Amino acid sequence: MKIAAFAGGVGGAKLADGLAQILSPEDLTVIVNTGDDFEHLGLFISPDLDTVCYTLAGLANSETGWGRAGETWNTITNVEKLGGPAWFRLGDQDIATHLERTRRLKEGQPLSQITRDFCKAWGIQHTVLPMTDSPVRTMVASDEGELAFQEYFVHRRCEPKVRGFRFDGVEAAEPAPGVHEALETVDVVVFCPSNPWVSIDPILQVVKEIRKPVVAVSPIIGGKTVKGPAAKMYAELGIEPSALAVANHYRTILQGFVLDNADSNIESVIKDLNIKTLVTDTLMNEPADRKRLADDVLHFIGSL
Repeated sequence: MKIAAFAGGVGGAKLADGLAQILSPEDLTVIVNTGDDFEHLGLFISPDLDTVCYTLAGLANSETGWGRAGETWNTITNVEKLGGPAWFRLGDQDIATHLERTRRLKEGQPLSQITRDFCKAWGIQHTVLPMTDSPVRTMVASDEGELAFQEYFVHRRCEPKVRGFRFDGVEAAEPAPGVHEALETVDVVVFCPSNPWVSIDPILQVVKEIRKPVVAVSPIIGGKTVKGPAAKMYAELGIEPSALAVANHYRTILQGFVLDNADSNIESVIKDLNIKTLVTDTLMNEPADRKRLADDVLHFIGSL
């Protein structure tokens, strides 16, 4: 079974890692949101790509879910001491990633090639692709005006109320090399438990069409997100945050939907949308949980 997994954020990275523990390298392609990308301190930073890659390589900080394990903070501490912007916390090892990415981009190398080279250096055998090599930037419409995503998410800690989203540059963006080929050859596309608004939607707007069955895993459990602002975003947009809201978000392209045991009471409502369902434990608190959930998802796909 060949799978293309759309991923962004910590939840997406964890399920991608679970799938990678089961599927062979030729049977899994992870397509990652790059709408979060931005420039900071003169460096090109790709947070979702790095979170996915660090997780697949076993290098991720398990406590924070982002950044590198065993990190030190000498550079950013001294940047702050000198009066520089330190709101986006860059560890010393992480900075090396951004330095080398920035150097190569300035030489004209595409992000997809740089990502392939980084994956090889980190020992990642499965294919990881950015959604595009073109700059696409998620912009958050809020009650305080339009904000770049990292300004809203990290600097402002998701405090402004959300009014909508815009993906600057998406009209001109083409899928990165390998993305269309993966979507044509896979059996199923899996939406990992990532934020529908700012992790999965940007990818969908770039690829524009999916001709294969789609199965999504809900990032919302019992009306709340394990990590990130998805539930807050739904509420501020006037939609009750729930697994049902996520299923509705994708309903026009969805064949299967995975929701947590805590939401079993709404399974029948989702089935009424003509979507097949799996109710299981979707929490991935421990590394072993990633493989367990991935196994559940793959067995569910096999039953569709």
